[in-house]
Amino acid sequence: MESSAQLPVIRVAVPLPLRQLFDYLPPAGAAASALEPGVRVRIPFGRRDLIGVLVDHQAAGFSSEVELKRAEQVLDAQPLISRQLLKLLRWASEYYQHPIGEVFAAALPGALRSGRSLPHNGWELTQRGRGLPAGAFPRAPSRAAAIALLQRRPQSNQSLKTEGISRAVLLALKKLDLIQTAAVAETDKKSRREDPPQLSAEQQQILRNLPLEGFQCHLLDGITGSGKTEVYLQLIETVLKRGEQALVLVPEIGLTPQTLNRFRARFCARTVALHSSVPAGQKVANWQDLKLGNASIAVGTRSAVFCSFQKLGLIIVDEEHDPSYKQQDGFRYSARDVAVKRAQIENCPVILGSATPAMETLFNASRGRYEHHRMRMRQGGGEPPQIVAIDVRGSPLQAGMSESLLTELRHTLANGDQALLFLNRRGYAPALQCHDCGWVAECEHCDARLTVHLRRRRLLCHYCGLQQLVPERCSACGSAALLARGLGTEQLEEYLLQNFDVPIHRLDSDVVTGTSISSKLDEVAQTHGASIIVGTQMLSKGHHLPNVQLVGIIDCDALLHGADFRGPERMAQLVLQVGGRAGRGRSGGRVLLQTHYPDDPLIRQLVSEDYAAFAAQLLLDRRQRGLPPVGQLFVLRCDCSRDSDGETFLRTVLDNARTKIPSRCRVIGPLPAAMPRRAGRYRHQLLCLAEDRQSAQMALKSLLHCAESAKRPRDLNWFVDVDPQEVA
Repeated sequence: MESSAQLPVIRVAVPLPLRQLFDYLPPAGAAASALEPGVRVRIPFGRRDLIGVLVDHQAAGFSSEVELKRAEQVLDAQPLISRQLLKLLRWASEYYQHPIGEVFAAALPGALRSGRSLPHNGWELTQRGRGLPAGAFPRAPSRAAAIALLQRRPQSNQSLKTEGISRAVLLALKKLDLIQTAAVAETDKKSRREDPPQLSAEQQQILRNLPLEGFQCHLLDGITGSGKTEVYLQLIETVLKRGEQALVLVPEIGLTPQTLNRFRARFCARTVALHSSVPAGQKVANWQDLKLGNASIAVGTRSAVFCSFQKLGLIIVDEEHDPSYKQQDGFRYSARDVAVKRAQIENCPVILGSATPAMETLFNASRGRYEHHRMRMRQGGGEPPQIVAIDVRGSPLQAGMSESLLTELRHTLANGDQALLFLNRRGYAPALQCHDCGWVAECEHCDARLTVHLRRRRLLCHYCGLQQLVPERCSACGSAALLARGLGTEQLEEYLLQNFDVPIHRLDSDVVTGTSISSKLDEVAQTHGASIIVGTQMLSKGHHLPNVQLVGIIDCDALLHGADFRGPERMAQLVLQVGGRAGRGRSGGRVLLQTHYPDDPLIRQLVSEDYAAFAAQLLLDRRQRGLPPVGQLFVLRCDCSRDSDGETFLRTVLDNARTKIPSRCRVIGPLPAAMPRRAGRYRHQLLCLAEDRQSAQMALKSLLHCAESAKRPRDLNWFVDVDPQEVA
């Protein structure tokens, strides 16, 4: 510890749940002004050392007697995080009101957060080597050639290998302290590998209307099968020719392999993946290649929005409506919204693509904040599938299917085509019930029923992961009359196997996970002849299944009248996205929508008109109720081991903050969550609905200040969720 009056200090983001930067003296022998923001520093924090990120300098130093610790080491010669990315991270911390150190940690791969050095992919001259004259080592041609190349500029391992320089020569020069390892930017030809297909008139018009100069947010609103991906490829080619890079976000890991394959087939430019299934070492290498400019295209899930780039020229958010872009724990950001802000900071265009845009995106387009481009023609001139609502009230159902759906299914298979049956419930049945006393198997840790997984002979909680053997008798009355209630994909598959003599492909997270989804779907897509695909919402993620002619939505009512106000929007998006798999190979696809509410205005509108009309009606309803995207919403949530503690804590927070909450805000609660108990924790929430973003931020800061100062039990955790995707 040392006195620091009038000394310049560095300000560091520390990877802890603390809402502030921390001040340190620079490492011994280093001037604070010489250290660039964005480098990692090793710092003492309490009784341990941590790796933080230098964010800025304290320009004036301290004028009073205070004591500061000295940072121990600067880990990077050059910033890992650019000034533009620093600005984005500070904005994200402020907007989502999340501890700044954890936000900065999200921008680095795990290996770099732990203090590891960047991998070395090349060589450069040392200070001693730079003093060598031209033509050094005249009697050692290989050494002379290596030194001559490095005197021009640092060289990558690949370029030295191409010039015939062996690793033994390089190690010999390193032993003489003439060269050292380095992270080196390689030249990338960025040439096209294959020619693009013939564009439709609509695609050509879209490309003419999409300028790639400076910041602008574009909504590419194209029906399924309209060729949005080809538009992306054409835009990326323009960016690559300018020597810039492109970031492509996809909602789930399962979509990355097919996207990568398509991009790599088109471009010679290096294309890398960024998602949680990429091995740690490869992820760091991919991250570094993007930062150095050695890779030109990144395809990744939501966390890729924080990756470093040398010269970012375009951001694409595919399936921008997908809820997977919202992080649901820890740093709860929306990758779609962060992507728009990043494009603004980087001064580059951003494309939001979807067949069913989110209400927030359509609202921004209606206000002129986003340019709205529509694609209404399927590639090849095919027609979108016809949507038909089937009234199942009072109808006998077999494995959840009406006779109308079964008749269409048999007809489709007789024609040698594929059919897709969508049921968003995995397992055999969502409940196990005693027929004699009515007992239902419930999770002992959650307010939820256990799902029957018959093939595994297990009861599973899909919320906390609890597993039990399927009992032979009722635990309440001892009866053996146990019944599986409800329908899941496993039961639907069982019925189909017993009644249809065609291949049955079940696709849910019990069968395929991660990147295996893409390979399994590719296998199914290449299968010809009659077959049936059974699956959950993973089938709605933009996969191309050219042989599907019929889509059956087994139950669309679950979301329509749920507690969450976003239910109708999600229902329509699922119906249209899954339904969009039909008729892509040729015209004539049909989507059968089973419902108990065929006369519901939203159902009728979805069937008789299109998503645009459906969304316009939803936006009108949201406007009348002041709900997002017209109003601004955030939720303050807590969980604890005793039910009463959570409500008491939130009520105390609200009482202390009430006088500081703007009049344009309405606070609802405290309320129990839709599932009050989960994983043994009782959950409560405060909802704040504001008329504008400024009022929402003022209310949020007041509530956070009171939450931080309020007394609470040790085991109570609380957090804030800005722009939540789930509020029930």
